[in-house]
Amino acid sequence: MASTSGAKASKKPTARKGALAAGAARASGERAKRRSTPLIAAVDPTAAPSGTTAGTAPVTAGVETAASGATQDRPAPPTSSGKHRPRPVAKAVPTRKAVSRSGARTANPTRSSGSTGPAREATGAGKPAARHTEAPKVRALKAVTDDVVPEVVDPSAGAGAGARSVAPGVEELLTAGIAAVRVASEAAGISPDDVERHIASLLSFVRRRVTGDYTVDEFGFDEDFTRHFYLPVLRPLYRSWFRVEVRGIENIPAEGGGLVVANHSGTIAMDSLMTQVAVHDEHPSHRHLRMLGADLVFQTPVIGQVARKSGSTLAANPDAERLLSGGELCGVWPEGFKGVGKPFSERYKLQRFGRGGFVSAALRTGAPIIPCSIVGAEEIYPIIGNMKTVARLLGAPYAPITPTWPLLGPLGLIPLPSKWIIEFGSPVETADLGPNAADDPMLVFDLTDQVRETIQQTLYSLLMQRRSVFF
Repeated sequence: MASTSGAKASKKPTARKGALAAGAARASGERAKRRSTPLIAAVDPTAAPSGTTAGTAPVTAGVETAASGATQDRPAPPTSSGKHRPRPVAKAVPTRKAVSRSGARTANPTRSSGSTGPAREATGAGKPAARHTEAPKVRALKAVTDDVVPEVVDPSAGAGAGARSVAPGVEELLTAGIAAVRVASEAAGISPDDVERHIASLLSFVRRRVTGDYTVDEFGFDEDFTRHFYLPVLRPLYRSWFRVEVRGIENIPAEGGGLVVANHSGTIAMDSLMTQVAVHDEHPSHRHLRMLGADLVFQTPVIGQVARKSGSTLAANPDAERLLSGGELCGVWPEGFKGVGKPFSERYKLQRFGRGGFVSAALRTGAPIIPCSIVGAEEIYPIIGNMKTVARLLGAPYAPITPTWPLLGPLGLIPLPSKWIIEFGSPVETADLGPNAADDPMLVFDLTDQVRETIQQTLYSLLMQRRSVFF
C-alpha cells in the first residue's frame, strides 16, 4: 500500500509540470503570433462591403478599442476542414485623441497627424485636412476665372452639356478695338463709319474663306476674292496715287458681251489693273473686266494664281469666244510686250496690233468692240535703257533701266505718281456683220486698223488736254 500511494504521489508533480510546460508553450506561441501579426489586417478582395461581413470587423474593433488601450480578438470562422484557422487581427494603434488624453508627446507631431501612413489611408483620417487646405485656393481661382472669363449661357442650346460656354471677353475686346479705330480714323480725317464698314466686310470675307462659302467658275475666277480683297488692294493706287479720271464709261454695255481694246505701256502692266478697277467702280452695273493675258503672266509664280482668281485668262480665241458668248466683258491689250517695254522716247506711239485675233473673236460672237485710251501709264516707269543680256538669261522679254531702277534698289519699284486719264470710246458694232465675217481677212484687217487709229487719235487729244504729267 505504501508503495502504491508513493507512486501516485510521484506522478502528480510530473503531470503538473507537463501542464505548466504546455501552458507556457501556448503562451509563447500566442506572443509569437501577435508579434508576427501585421498592423492592418489583410482584406479579402472578394469580401462584402464594410459593415456587412466579419472581414472588416477586426479593423473596426481594433481602432475602436485603441482609445481604451485594449485589444479584442474574435475567433476566426471555421474552414471547410472543420479546423479553426487563426485570422490576422489589427493591432491597436493609439490615435491622436488617445495620445492627447494620456498626456504623451510624439516625436513628430506633424507626421502623427499627417496625411500619410497606412492607418490614416485605411481610415480616411487625412482626407478632411487636405480638403480644408485646398478649398480656399480653388475658390480663389474660380473667382479670378469668373472675372476674366465670364460664363455665358446660350438659351438656344437647351439644357444639355453644351448649353454653357465660356466667352473670353470677346465682346469687351471688340468694343475697345472699335473705339480705338474710331478715334484713329477721326484723327486721320477718315469717316469712322466707313472704317467700321470695311472692317466688318474684311471679317466676313475671312469667315467665308475659312468655311469655303465661295464659288469659282470654270476659268478660275473667284468673284468673292476679287470684290473683297483684290480690288480693295488696288483702290489706293487708283484713287490717291494715280488719281484716275474716267471718261465715256457709258459706252460700256450694261449687260451682255463686250470687248475692251486698249493701248499698253508702263514697263509693268499697271494700266490693265487700273482699267479693271475703273470698269468695276465707275460703271453703274459694277461689271467685272475679264482680262486676256499672255502666257508669261500665268507662268509666273503667285502672279499667275492671282490673275486667275481676279478673272484673267489666256489670250486665245477659244477662251475669248467662250467668255464673250457667255455675256462677259473682256479686255485685251493687243500691243503686248512690245507696248509695255518700248522706250520712253516712243511714248504714246502705238505698236502693231498683231494679226487681229481679237477682232475675229468679236465677229464670231457679235460682241461690240470698245476702244480705250489710257494716258499717264507711260510715265510711271520711264524706260531709258534695256539690259538685253540680263533679259535673255532670265527668259524675260526685256530688262528695263529706269531713272530709279536698279539705282535705288527696292525703292525703284515705287511707280511715279503721274496723273491718269482713261477714256472709253464709242463701241464698234459687229453683230450686223455676222459670224462668217471672221473668215474674211481683209475685213478683219480693216476693223483692226480702225480700232487702232481711233485709240491713237484719242491719245493725242488727251495729251493736249493734260496740263502736266503729275497734275
